[in-house]
Amino acid sequence: MITHHAILGVATILYLALFFLYILYFSVGKKGILTVAWYCLLATFAVQTAGIGLRWVESYRLGIGHAPLSNFYESLIVFSWSISLLVMIMRKRLYPVITFAAGAASLGLMAYASLFPGVERGIQPLIPALQSNWLHVHVITCFLAYAAFLVSFVAGGLYFLRSRWIVPAGHTLEDINYRSIIIGFSMLTSGILTGAVWAHYAWGSYWSWDPKETWSLITWIVYALILHLRFAGGRKGRLTAVLSIIGFASVVMTYFGVNFFLTGLHSYAT
Repeated sequence: MITHHAILGVATILYLALFFLYILYFSVGKKGILTVAWYCLLATFAVQTAGIGLRWVESYRLGIGHAPLSNFYESLIVFSWSISLLVMIMRKRLYPVITFAAGAASLGLMAYASLFPGVERGIQPLIPALQSNWLHVHVITCFLAYAAFLVSFVAGGLYFLRSRWIVPAGHTLEDINYRSIIIGFSMLTSGILTGAVWAHYAWGSYWSWDPKETWSLITWIVYALILHLRFAGGRKGRLTAVLSIIGFASVVMTYFGVNFFLTGLHSYAT
């Protein structure tokens, strides 16, 4: 019987194939390779979606049915899936080097989920605080935000490599950065709001200054500052790129750092 682990393993292999397709493209520069890479991404996303769906079905077979959004392993898979979804949505705006970096991040997350010995891969029952329909909206919006901020981070980092690497022009990177932040900021705002409502339902308080809540707020403030500087002052260039990098560092702390180094209401994610 085919399991979700087997299907997600195939998705990981396809991410690896996608990685090497882009390496091949950067080596020989033939546009046809990008077409193959695009269809490979579509196939990868479809297989990964099927794997996530099957894990959901398997949880019901175990009598603990719930969406696969509750533990660290599942969050890694969904984070990777969200990156691919965002890349497909923004396909016409992105350049091969950015798509390659995003795909490499997805591959890294899938490899981490599959190979790292400290990751619990079994399907576990939901703790009482997670037994809510708010789980779906809150988690998905947050990971779509993280995916968008990853794209912003890549665009910001490439801004400083324009003279050394074959990358898009500065104004193009700024446009990609800005558009991805708009998406990410909207999703993060939705995630924070739905999380507050969920927290009130689960713990009786909309906001408790839990470490993850605090770092989410810090992340929100950084990206709000970027948008404010863009709208109010027309500030672009290096400042936006630097703040995009700082903002994603806050995202990493929100996602990884809080789970591994701090204790709070969200520590179940480890």
